[in-house]
Amino acid sequence: MDLALRAGSLGRLAEHVAVPAYDRRAVTPGILHVGVGGFHRAHQAMYVDALLNAGRASEWGICGVGVLPADRAMRAALARQDHLYTLVEKHASGRYDARVIGSIVAYLYGPEDPEALIRRLADAATRVVSLTITEGGYAIDDVTGRFDVDAPGIKADLERDAVPRTVFGFVTAALQRRRAAGLEPFTIMSCDNLAGNGELAREAFSAFGELREPGLGGWIQEAVRFPSSMVDRITPVTTDEDRAELLARFHVADAWPVVCEPFTQWVLEDSFTLSRPPLEEAGVQIVSDVAPYELMKLRLLNAGHQGLCYFARLCGYEHVHEAAQDPLLRRFLKAYMDEEATASLDPVPGIDLTAYKNQLIERFSNAEVRDTIARLCAESSDRIPKWVLPVARHQLATGGPVALTAAIVASWARYAEGVDEQGRPIEVVDRRRDAVMARARRQASDPIAFLRSPELFGDLTANERFVASYSATLRSLHERGARRTLEALVDAGPGRLTS
Repeated sequence: MDLALRAGSLGRLAEHVAVPAYDRRAVTPGILHVGVGGFHRAHQAMYVDALLNAGRASEWGICGVGVLPADRAMRAALARQDHLYTLVEKHASGRYDARVIGSIVAYLYGPEDPEALIRRLADAATRVVSLTITEGGYAIDDVTGRFDVDAPGIKADLERDAVPRTVFGFVTAALQRRRAAGLEPFTIMSCDNLAGNGELAREAFSAFGELREPGLGGWIQEAVRFPSSMVDRITPVTTDEDRAELLARFHVADAWPVVCEPFTQWVLEDSFTLSRPPLEEAGVQIVSDVAPYELMKLRLLNAGHQGLCYFARLCGYEHVHEAAQDPLLRRFLKAYMDEEATASLDPVPGIDLTAYKNQLIERFSNAEVRDTIARLCAESSDRIPKWVLPVARHQLATGGPVALTAAIVASWARYAEGVDEQGRPIEVVDRRRDAVMARARRQASDPIAFLRSPELFGDLTANERFVASYSATLRSLHERGARRTLEALVDAGPGRLTS
């Protein structure tokens, strides 16, 4: 018998799937999490659920928070299911492991009742505010590293007596109240894929706070802790096929389950304003310095995804595992990681980088996960500057090879033209879509038109070595296509396609 996921059906669901072993009525939220999407539910919420199942951390439940219009759908789906959802781990062998996650015990949608959200944030019981607001959600300029007051929603939130609309408005309003009441501030914990995500969050919230109230920014800088973290788990977008598969295999009717790979990792800086949950008991690596782990993941996994996806789309692939199993694309990806990305990393304690890179390619190749090329290609203007260009700048500064990193940028430029090699349209999903595509379409008359965007590329057009490699790859993509370009890149050796 198929069962709808509800608190009242957990007893019967336990015959088919793992369910919470704890009394959720006894769990109180000590964490407010902004940005409850697939990744948060496959990662942080899963770790907290594991603690609760072990009889620990009942005061560390999660209250989900939404501030964007798109968050309404998640709020509604979770509300219908008493905030329960199913997490399905898909193994390459074809085995599925499913469990119901119960660590999210409440959800607040800011635009619906702004005051209720501010009160919950300002309450002394709230000790951690965690974030998955995407790489572009921090309003930090990629070139200057400064807070962008012109980012969407920021100016409106800075007006006198404004009702908050952004995460900065809500969080800062709560911090103002806690400061006025003499309460310790909560910790702000970024879980987004950004180098130095804790420091970037500090820069963003303190800059907004100072603009909101003179002196508040300095207090945030000094009083609030912003631990950095490295988070890792491949989590594709949930599809109707995933819902149907969950129903067929486990008899669970879930409006919004989460599917993911078996692998998971979380490395977290031990820097909290108040207390924190004992996450190390659930497998989280608590460290004093996250940076080596963070750069490893961003420049190998995240940048590796970028190295794969545009070439893969131009070659006609729709799913990541198909591209990752292609020997030619595997060779390109491995060469990029070995010859350029690894050179930009510091030693990573306890990590064998060769094994890690091999494992990455196998993770990408997991056919059960069915991650899409389209997901990896989305929001490139937030991803390339943060994940790929730092490798290029390191290599240029040290005299190392840069041809493969430049080729990744060129593959994005070709993709952004919006038409594939068969003349079929490519749907470009990017918050800067119009500007990005306009530059890409000028490439026929100006080969480096795409690079002439200082907000994305800074002064890279002034570097002859980078421009030569980029231009040679872009020309080859136009004249010979993606596969022959890849063949030339992997076969030519370190002096690749520079003329």
